[in-house]
Amino acid sequence: MADRAGGRTSGMSNASDDNRDDDRPDDKDEIEALSPVPLGERSVVLVGLMGAGKTTVGRRLARRLDLAFVDTDAEIEKAAGETIPEIFERRGEATFRTGERRVIARLLGEGPCVLATGGGAFMDPLTRANIAARGISVWLKADLDVLMKRVGKRGDRPLLQSGDPRETMKRLMDERYPVYAGADITIESLEGPHDAVVEQVVEKLERFRKEHADEAHAGVRE
Repeated sequence: MADRAGGRTSGMSNASDDNRDDDRPDDKDEIEALSPVPLGERSVVLVGLMGAGKTTVGRRLARRLDLAFVDTDAEIEKAAGETIPEIFERRGEATFRTGERRVIARLLGEGPCVLATGGGAFMDPLTRANIAARGISVWLKADLDVLMKRVGKRGDRPLLQSGDPRETMKRLMDERYPVYAGADITIESLEGPHDAVVEQVVEKLERFRKEHADEAHAGVRE
């Protein structure tokens, strides 16, 4: 099994150094949309705001599903040779988003895994399209109090470094929740054991796959 700190295992190859060089954030953006793959070959892609529990839940979910876990922020930092706050400070958010878009497209093309994305990733139309083609999107939805309690434990959130963090989070919720609502699956990320959230994800994934497999079989019969 692998996580953000190590190479990917479970029968999946590591990205080459050349591919990581291609992921370096810059102002160029020549990413093409990915072609769809069968449901059984898709990654599980966790989306949601900072503090929703994507990394913690993602690691446990990956173990439960016997898949590799990949954190897109860690992959971006590896490609750039800089931390996320450093990229924001030195190059700006737009450049970061370009690199993020590239990294997610690469990871989705490498085969099934559990992928934890940054809070703004799903807002990008091309990234959403690529996730729809190569993944099953799972929104970890949390309320404002839960998010603020969790993000308060870390001081490396670039979007919360200026102004009132609670007001900023509320604004991000207003902007992003309507888009997150387009995810394939929604899970309430509440206070409590993360394993309980994982079990909810597994249950809804099984239901989603069965429903869509039934739809595909019905289409063949017609």
